[in-house]
Amino acid sequence: MKFSLSTEQRDFAESLRGLLANANTPAVVRSWGENDTAPGLALLQQLAETGVTALAVPEEFDGIGAHPADLAVAFIELGRAAVPGPILETAAAVPALLSALNDQQLAKRFLPAIAEGTLASLVLEPSTPRALDADVAEPVLRVSGDTLELVRPTTQLESVDPARRLFEVESVETLAQGADVAAAAEKAYDLAVLAASAQLIGAGHAMIETATEYAKNRSQFGRVIGSFQAVKHHMSDALVAVEMATPLVYGAAISLAEGREDSATVSRSISAAKVAAANAAYVASRKALQVHGAIGYTLECDLSLWLTKTRALQSAWGTASAHRARIASAL
Repeated sequence: MKFSLSTEQRDFAESLRGLLANANTPAVVRSWGENDTAPGLALLQQLAETGVTALAVPEEFDGIGAHPADLAVAFIELGRAAVPGPILETAAAVPALLSALNDQQLAKRFLPAIAEGTLASLVLEPSTPRALDADVAEPVLRVSGDTLELVRPTTQLESVDPARRLFEVESVETLAQGADVAAAAEKAYDLAVLAASAQLIGAGHAMIETATEYAKNRSQFGRVIGSFQAVKHHMSDALVAVEMATPLVYGAAISLAEGREDSATVSRSISAAKVAAANAAYVASRKALQVHGAIGYTLECDLSLWLTKTRALQSAWGTASAHRARIASAL
């Protein structure tokens, strides 16, 4: 299979990158982690105005109904900027869930608002038992077995990434029950895994770029450290890992769009992308930290924002072990 981004997709990526570059996202991320969500909410609304939150919403509900590859393009840029908030749940998981349900009333109740930028969050038990940033989302949904509920946040929990704020939830209203709910949850999971994989690719690129810039300016023994062969090898290893994982993400997007009748193929492709992207981002994080030295761990260093984001996304929407088991069961 041969795949390359279209001119429109490249332009979309460039426009998102420009918007996010001008948004001082490290400051936004730090504020979000301190529960000051105002700058982040303003940024998320800007992203909604570019169409990000409408990508997975069908056209009949005021969305774009875009190809999953378009979603991957967007989430690579969102990961590159470490955008905080429940953007994955808003732009991918919840629209996929509600679109797959055979319930026009529920879709009309929530999807048009999401397309316009209303934030949403989702708990899929047992894979994602906590709601992300549920205090700024409406609706917050939970799927448990074959039951879909509207829920509300209760207790905020500690998170490895302060900018990924996790909440316990309690039930408010039962929205739907039956086999359709479980089937829709599987489709929501797949699209969410794709988006998380794309975020990891973007985070990997950001850490490589950050470490490369640092290596050009940091001197040791009278030379910039970027001139040392060992540092060049670190960055090359990281870039190769990220570049090798990227086609799997786009391949999974194509599989998701074209292979819905073969659920085993879709599951295998989606999970392979997550395993590869998580590993690539881990390699990038390790190499970038080695280049920075101990300063990379500090809160003052922007690299730390991607280190914690990567650590959280590695297990979000399925650990590597869970996805390897999924691949094996699909063979």
